[in-house]
Amino acid sequence: MLGRRVGVIGLSVGSSAALTFAMEGIGGSFKLADFDSLSVSNLNRLRAGVHHLGLNKCVLAARQMLEIDPWLDVEVFQGGLTDDTMEEFFTGGAGPIDLLVEECDTPYVKIAAREHARSLGVPVVMDANDRGLLDVERFDLEPDRPLLHGLLGGTTSQDLVDLTPEEMVDVILAMVDRERISPELTASIDQIGVTLSSWPQLASGVALGGALTADAARRILLGQPRPSGRFYTDLEVLTAGDRSTVA
Repeated sequence: MLGRRVGVIGLSVGSSAALTFAMEGIGGSFKLADFDSLSVSNLNRLRAGVHHLGLNKCVLAARQMLEIDPWLDVEVFQGGLTDDTMEEFFTGGAGPIDLLVEECDTPYVKIAAREHARSLGVPVVMDANDRGLLDVERFDLEPDRPLLHGLLGGTTSQDLVDLTPEEMVDVILAMVDRERISPELTASIDQIGVTLSSWPQLASGVALGGALTADAARRILLGQPRPSGRFYTDLEVLTAGDRSTVA
């Protein structure tokens, strides 16, 4: 798998996946995209210390990955993924990516990245950081598959360019399937922008997400079975016939 290239968008949650990939040897080339820098509020889920405050999250992840394997090829996009950098991220630099790990918070970027991935036949994996939800979209096998399994209907990235905070919350809830989110996340929604600055993200959930995405990525890149769908690991929803929300 060292000849494979992996793109990771969003290094708050995505850093766990990137580091797990590096430890496990899943991919030899990486492209990391995130415009944000480390703040104190990130220390509950990122492997970092106060001496890293202010450091771009891509740079932080890249340094840690290269400490594990100094022969990795790691490109960083410190401005995040934008319309200007989209093509370079997917096909430029060291070459086109073979798999995308999408963990960003911006609805426009989430959909725009999937539109690009689908057009190129790049599979996408995402951890929703709630109830152990792993999302897999095999655009390499299903080039016409609806984005996010059709949860947003025919919505395109252009429909999400200028959203109010309320609209953004509503879109993200649709993306994660509001009927299936945990009681804890449900209770926190009304507090975003009041007592919370963003979605609750805990170290345990981020660590689990890194493991889930790495396992899915390894199977996909090795050509082993890993179908599209949504899969929960939360014991409360692991009932017979309920392992996948959307097949």
